[in-house]
Amino acid sequence: MFKTPRSVLPALILLILPLIGRAQIGVSLSVNLAPPALPVYVQPPIPAAGYLWVPGYWYWDDQVQDYYWVPGTWVLAPQPGLLWTPGYWGYEGAAFLWHPGYWGPHVGFYGGVNYGFGYVGTGFEGGYWQGGQFFYNRAVMNVSSVHITNVYTRNVVVNNVTVNRVSYNGGPGGIEARPTAQQLSYEHERHIPAVQAQLQHVQMARADPALRSKENHGHPAVAATQRPGVFTGNGVVAAREAQHPATHTAPAAHHAAHAPATEHARPAEHAAPRTEPAPRTEPARPAEHAAPRTEPAPRAEHAAPHPAAAPHPAPRPAAPAHPAQPPHPAPKPERRPPEHPG
Repeated sequence: MFKTPRSVLPALILLILPLIGRAQIGVSLSVNLAPPALPVYVQPPIPAAGYLWVPGYWYWDDQVQDYYWVPGTWVLAPQPGLLWTPGYWGYEGAAFLWHPGYWGPHVGFYGGVNYGFGYVGTGFEGGYWQGGQFFYNRAVMNVSSVHITNVYTRNVVVNNVTVNRVSYNGGPGGIEARPTAQQLSYEHERHIPAVQAQLQHVQMARADPALRSKENHGHPAVAATQRPGVFTGNGVVAAREAQHPATHTAPAAHHAAHAPATEHARPAEHAAPRTEPAPRTEPARPAEHAAPRTEPAPRAEHAAPHPAAAPHPAPRPAAPAHPAQPPHPAPKPERRPPEHPG
């Protein structure tokens, strides 16, 4: 009877694991629950020239019946000239179906989902291939940390912006986008599925309970990584909301990844005025003469009672010393007060 040598078993396992991984992320899934909104995060710096950005996305674990976040990361393209088309969830019939991503010569349809960093819902604005070299658009790519000569700057404008971070196409509350004729033609091109580094990246995300939506409530602590499969260290970026879960439940921006920074700055701006009143109250005494502009209301209130109390300052006999102003009605009340004491 033929027996498989023990030395062959490890090799067979290594061959099977990639197939299992591809089966999990390369086959369309059907889920009855809509995926959560996309978290807001900043892009970690590129590790080296030649890496392309693969945005993060929500994926489904049928075993635990929950979505888990696959962090965005930098990945080496399988060969020059290939671009990554992200996968997306699409509502079809009565369920959400997963359309897996792929490598190809053009970026195809990815549901109109605005994944950010050049993936604005249609096409890709993060760069292009030329002469076997990838040119990066530093307006949307974080490439300033390494020396890359193939860079340019082109601002990206999203015309069909709906700032809601929806992560699926179609259905209730979904993105209403349909593939163009050109995008449909890209589907017939030669495609390469996710590479081994991406498969391992997905498996590590699936094994981390903290990345499940029920645990992080849509705000994963590992939203993006500098290298695939590395979930710790300086290259790890958390979702903006995950940094302040106790004090701020509302999203920081987000969409964009730049907006959250301004939103975090806003609370600081609101908090600053609370400390400013202290110096205002301290110099309040000397400022009473020079700061009428800052407290017009209270002074107006004091000014109002003075005319009402004008009859009381009758003890000022010097005031009537100006009887030369009989045409004015004011002198008349000034003469009456002396009549009462008389």
